[in-house]
Amino acid sequence: MTATILITGFGPFPGAPYNPTQPLVRRLVRRRHPAFAGVRRIAHVFPVSYEAVDRELPALIAREHPDVLVMFGLALRTKHIRIETQARNALSRMVVDASGRRPIAGTIIPRAPGALPLPTPAQRLVMAVRSTGMTAALSRDAGRYLCNYLCWRAAEASVRAGRLRVAAFIHVPLVSRAPLARARLRRTPVTLDDLARAGEAIVRAALAAARRQR
Repeated sequence: MTATILITGFGPFPGAPYNPTQPLVRRLVRRRHPAFAGVRRIAHVFPVSYEAVDRELPALIAREHPDVLVMFGLALRTKHIRIETQARNALSRMVVDASGRRPIAGTIIPRAPGALPLPTPAQRLVMAVRSTGMTAALSRDAGRYLCNYLCWRAAEASVRAGRLRVAAFIHVPLVSRAPLARARLRRTPVTLDDLARAGEAIVRAALAAARRQR
């Protein structure tokens, strides 16, 4: 049976005119590896908008019926890869999204639990990243912005969508689009190529975990 994996990233947002997850997900659906034989890989880039997530995520799941959902987001203050293990029932009323919308409440769902677990083989994903030479760690705090919001909606969807076995959210650090300048200034030790190698390892590990659940 052909497996389907949905790989998502985000576009630019206030404070981040370049979001590396956008080119990253497009690279990941083109990379070649024997593990991807018989696997349908779909890339999608969400606008950094609450409305876009609410509109596009259910439509993608209903249309593509993914077995695996791997989501990537940018963490500006993080220098390593973070594997998120849960979504928080929290929103920031201080920060607008890319469409200019500001949440009117501090929670996603009033009177709902404070957090929802993500069905993700978190430790395996950490080890997959480390096998590429990059640093990775587990995280229980996806923030209060669109990354966390997508985590929450994905956690909800994983309960409703019977075929969706794995839903993972990965926070990645910012990379430089000018490698030579970056090397001189020693500001950003991570390149987009590094992220692509780590991302491929994550996707393969997530697929393997989903197959074991069949």
